[in-house]
Amino acid sequence: MTDTTCYPARLADDIAGLLDTLNEHLIQATPQEAAQILAKVLDGENGVLGRMTGLMVTGAHFAKDLSMRDLLPSEVWLALGRAANELHDIGLDIDEHTDTISALTAPQPQVATVTPAPKPAVSGTPARRHR
Repeated sequence: MTDTTCYPARLADDIAGLLDTLNEHLIQATPQEAAQILAKVLDGENGVLGRMTGLMVTGAHFAKDLSMRDLLPSEVWLALGRAANELHDIGLDIDEHTDTISALTAPQPQVATVTPAPKPAVSGTPARRHR
């Protein structure tokens, strides 16, 4: 049987699966790796959050058009518009902290450990006095 799902719908499924994979990587990441992942995800313009916001804006425009033609209830349009606005606001809130997250992506300076000089070995024979 042939899959009649359109390519963009299959693409959305693939993206959802990739997000699951990314989440697994984030769970297992070192702090520096996690910061790199989060910095990419939270980028307001080019990251996942920014692009998801753009997708919701596009969806809201689509829903507005369909609701004005009485093909969708106006509540759908309002819900998508509200979701787009909320994501935008969340992005603005997070944007205040992206520099802090990005700072963690830089290689951390290596702390030099100083090992104390070895103590001289104590011999088992008593020291002699010279007269």
